[in-house]
Amino acid sequence: MRQIPLLILPFILYNLALIGVFGSAGDPWHDEIFSVTMLSGGMWTMTLGDILIAFALVLLFVEIVKSTGTSNASIVDHILSTALFVAFLIEFLLVPGAEHSVFFTVMVISLVDVLAGFTVSIRSAGRDVNLH
Repeated sequence: MRQIPLLILPFILYNLALIGVFGSAGDPWHDEIFSVTMLSGGMWTMTLGDILIAFALVLLFVEIVKSTGTSNASIVDHILSTALFVAFLIEFLLVPGAEHSVFFTVMVISLVDVLAGFTVSIRSAGRDVNLH
């Protein structure tokens, strides 16, 4: 279970919205979820797209923490994270409806996951090597 990249959840949620599972006609990512009047008098609103991006960022943090391990499970996790990024990229380039800024932002978060995962693993593996 540890090997499964958590960023697959925003990928699945986006695709469920893309095929209309949530029942919203048009672009569901601009639907306002809530708004708060700030002390300044301005209005802060959260859309469904904002929430998906925030959720993906939280999952990115968990993925980076997961990448600090040096077991065989982390190698499988890196491979699956890379495959997930490739799936994001292919969908972004080929699927109508995926050319959205929310999808692009989550795809970039997936790329950061891949790059950070490999970087953290290489750096921590370099510390494990002792040359005498």
